[in-house]
Amino acid sequence: MSSTPNARTDAGAHAPGNRPGPHSGGRVQSGSTSAGSTSAGSTSPRASRTANKPAPSLSWSRARAVAARAGRGGPLIAVRLPLDRALGHVLAEPLGALTDLPSFDTSAMDGWAVAGPGPWAFEAGAGILAGHAPATALPDGAAVRIATGARVPPDTTAVIRSEHAYADEAKGLLHAERSVATGQDIRPRGQECRSGEQLVPAGTVVTPAVLGLAAAAGYDALPAVPRPRVDILVLGDELLAVGLPHDGLIRDALGPMLGPWLRALGAEVAGPRRLGDDAGALRDALAASGADLIVTTGGTASGPVDHVHPVLAELGAELLVDGVAVRPGHPMLLARLPASGPSGAHTAGRPEGQRDATAEQRKESPGGPYLIGLPGNPLAAVSGLVTLVEPLLAGLAGRPAQDAYRALVHAEVHGHPHDTRIVPVVHRAGRAGGRDHVAPLRYNGPAMLRGIAAADGLAVVEPGGVRSGTEVEILDLPWAPATPWTEGCFT
Repeated sequence: MSSTPNARTDAGAHAPGNRPGPHSGGRVQSGSTSAGSTSAGSTSPRASRTANKPAPSLSWSRARAVAARAGRGGPLIAVRLPLDRALGHVLAEPLGALTDLPSFDTSAMDGWAVAGPGPWAFEAGAGILAGHAPATALPDGAAVRIATGARVPPDTTAVIRSEHAYADEAKGLLHAERSVATGQDIRPRGQECRSGEQLVPAGTVVTPAVLGLAAAAGYDALPAVPRPRVDILVLGDELLAVGLPHDGLIRDALGPMLGPWLRALGAEVAGPRRLGDDAGALRDALAASGADLIVTTGGTASGPVDHVHPVLAELGAELLVDGVAVRPGHPMLLARLPASGPSGAHTAGRPEGQRDATAEQRKESPGGPYLIGLPGNPLAAVSGLVTLVEPLLAGLAGRPAQDAYRALVHAEVHGHPHDTRIVPVVHRAGRAGGRDHVAPLRYNGPAMLRGIAAADGLAVVEPGGVRSGTEVEILDLPWAPATPWTEGCFT
């Protein structure tokens, strides 16, 4: 598949080492009040020249577009995966019909195959079963029992369902109890598709139904794009992995949340690694990663232990997005690491075809892995997932990014004076002929997850807000619950 230009030339990209201006709220989840962490070391001359210049934040739509183009910036590598391993992958090539479906005329019902007008003479016996080819053509005036899926004899006029026929065993005659139309209850050859016809386009996610169609069409393996591999690095000395918060320590909410969320977006995800506020450990983890994308939590602002920017500058990373005009989540970033680290790290236990594809991707890729730095506040991190991670992963996996749509909102949603707001919402059916709509949820502060836990979508609220009764842009969440919560405590 052809590649598209890399997003590194985009006008919104920033030079390595550009530091954002002060950001509030970037360290609640994964920050630290400790000043005992080591520094990231000296930065490059290029980074030093720009370190004191605040990087302009991109608009939400612009940042999302940069992430999407970055994901599409390299060639897609196809591997052939057996059907039992292809679920959830994206088709690298269109799925074409290898044969006519069905490949012969078959009976659509249990009943009688008949030829010509009735009544029809029949002989006692088991008749024609699925998987057994009929030996001879059916003569005019004859009938034979036939099972669903069995090949109909040549010259068959129709199939009569068992419940619509009366068999006079004494006389050996079959009578139709309803009118018989030529071709009824026969699935003709090629009814579903003809050989060579496209069944499913490239870029389709392999669902259970796609697997069934592929098997019916004769496929044993599918050409698929390997799932993008993601490493998660959780930063912050104040985070607990177990137990209740205490003595200034808080639970890590992002480590347990990010893996399932990223898998829902089609990624292969390694278990989260907790590094604390340690610049050296972060630098070593980035250099050793063999992932396509590294996601970090916290440390993206400019506090004393926010090490993400200095470490990226030291490694010579290229900043594509350095701050987004969105609330919550404005200190998020997207960078491209140089292609200098080993390519085989963290591949143990992955399917062999994906490990092989990794080597090929490293050969053809113009750079190293991407890094997306999420803010430490939980809902701010969610904002980073939908702004940068989702479109980037869609490009790496060869699937289209989610298209936003608009929905009626039944409440005033306050906006930020200058930035886009991301607000959890729940869909509700209209009553008494009213339109379906969305309702904004409470508990939508940057450090809160209570609202997003009840949501089935996110409203993209433009600066200034929206009035009740108007439409707002909506992004669906990956799981889209079938029965959204509607308790009043959330609205």
